Amino acid sequence: MSLVSKPTLNSLAKQMLIDYDAHEPGSVFATGLRLELSDAWKLQSAVANLREERGERVVGYKIGCVCENNQKANGLTHPVWGRLWSTEQHLNGVSLRRDQFANPAMEAEFAVSLNQSIHPADTSDEVLVEAVAEIYPVMELHDLVKRGTPPTGAELIANNCIHAGVVRGQGVKVSAPAVDTDLALIFDGQTVDSWSSLQWPRDILSSVKWLAVQLDKSGKRLEEGDLILTGAFGPPIPIGDKSKVDVTSSAFGDVSASFI
Repeated sequence: MSLVSKPTLNSLAKQMLIDYDAHEPGSVFATGLRLELSDAWKLQSAVANLREERGERVVGYKIGCVCENNQKANGLTHPVWGRLWSTEQHLNGVSLRRDQFANPAMEAEFAVSLNQSIHPADTSDEVLVEAVAEIYPVMELHDLVKRGTPPTGAELIANNCIHAGVVRGQGVKVSAPAVDTDLALIFDGQTVDSWSSLQWPRDILSSVKWLAVQLDKSGKRLEEGDLILTGAFGPPIPIGDKSKVDVTSSAFGDVSASFI
């Protein structure tokens, strides 16, 4: 049941979009705003409607909080999802302005593009693997700012899961039934997070079934051409004063970005 009226949600959405454009996200939560999770999802959608009205396009989805520790940190017991936007897609080697983000933080993960739609009632491992066109090494950009008091799950959801963009490497077509890989996040040549034994498709596609079901509840589907960020294995890490970020995977390639 909604505890916030539609006019109030629309007003909050307009302010959140103003904050997003000013690179100062989430000011509405600094005033003590508390939301039920159901209203947080509605607020994310209301902001999305405003962005679409001005010409931005949803090009896919991100899955967040797939790890139990990340869920606990936000007072959640389940993953979350957010939208990927046409205006926040970056190519390997991009140079980004630091002042275009609020406390920029990075996650290393994998993304997949889809060559067919996925029906939420048919998400077997075989169907999901068949639907993947390519897999990509990516770094997910975040505005790591939370202004409300814990638990921050509703703020996270309403703020599009603090997502601020994607830097994507070269796509790889996977033909082998199982592939082992490592993954590392590197700042200025120093590894700040890493995983030594990840497996395709088990570890990489494990949350896509959940996403398909959740989108269906909102009247949406995973469609051909969508890009899906499949979930990070650790928390977003602020770059601080570092200027070069690399993500490396022995099986699926590398991606890099610099901050000026």
